[in-house]
Amino acid sequence: MYDVIYDYVKSVQNFFLASMLCLFIPALAAQPLPVVASFSILADMVREVGGPHVEVTSLVGPNTDAHVFDPTPADAKRIASARLVFVNGLGFEGWLDRLVKASGYRGPIVIASKGVKTPLQLKDAHDHAGAAKGHGAKHSHSVPDPHAWQNLANAERYVETIRIALAAALPAHSAVFEQRAADYIKRIRALDQAIKAQIAAVTVERRRVITSHDAFGYFAAAYGITFYPLQGLATGSEPSAAEIVRIIDLIKKNKVSAIFTENISDPRVLERIAKDSGAKVGGMLYADALTEPGTSADTYLKMFQHNVTTIVQGISGKAIE
Repeated sequence: MYDVIYDYVKSVQNFFLASMLCLFIPALAAQPLPVVASFSILADMVREVGGPHVEVTSLVGPNTDAHVFDPTPADAKRIASARLVFVNGLGFEGWLDRLVKASGYRGPIVIASKGVKTPLQLKDAHDHAGAAKGHGAKHSHSVPDPHAWQNLANAERYVETIRIALAAALPAHSAVFEQRAADYIKRIRALDQAIKAQIAAVTVERRRVITSHDAFGYFAAAYGITFYPLQGLATGSEPSAAEIVRIIDLIKKNKVSAIFTENISDPRVLERIAKDSGAKVGGMLYADALTEPGTSADTYLKMFQHNVTTIVQGISGKAIE
């Protein structure tokens, strides 16, 4: 008798546990994958591919300079709780290794820039069409230029790398990621063609601009605009008096059309250079960071279109106030 009762109770317990698992497992699977991206532009790309199946946290937020980012213990906790960590690579996140070590994270670190074409591969245009002749900023290619997202063709590689990583982490949704990536790449290619047409409408002689730091080497190589940066690849130091004098002289010698500030840099130095050189301030560009949600450059593609529109208007003599 007791054996029968025991077997019945046990069967009820097993049924209850099985029922709870049936309810719990789908609910667990429906939870978005927690991922961390190193900076806002990359975070937007991951959201585009992952859609509702990912929950993306950006370590370096909008309007923030990743070059001088100082991680906090809260950032280490964000990485520790992530299933995937996406980074740009190419030396962009100099603080990353220390942060990952401090977090104890042991999961995959996805280098989004893997396989991109460098400015050297694109006709060695990273000298900004004049540096070799002594007119522009000279560069040492022993340090890679990390700003690969400034060429839309490279963005396609970013998207594919992101897709592969997400599909490996959530294979049940791989078809969704593939479709979203394909749709995103279509939009990237359409924008690429549109901006090439915009830039082609400007004479080559006017395609010369000053920017805050050397973030547009890939852009220069891909789209035929000469950039003269005030600072190098990073933004960690203030420009010297000699650098300011060099830029003013360069503007006058090369008849540079416009000067552009950046959302991650103090505009006052460039505004002073504009005043001293007679050049016009053509507007603000977004090189390394998006703007706040709901504003003009809060996604990667909106940022790119904003930059091109601003540059074309500035070098065409239609400076933005």
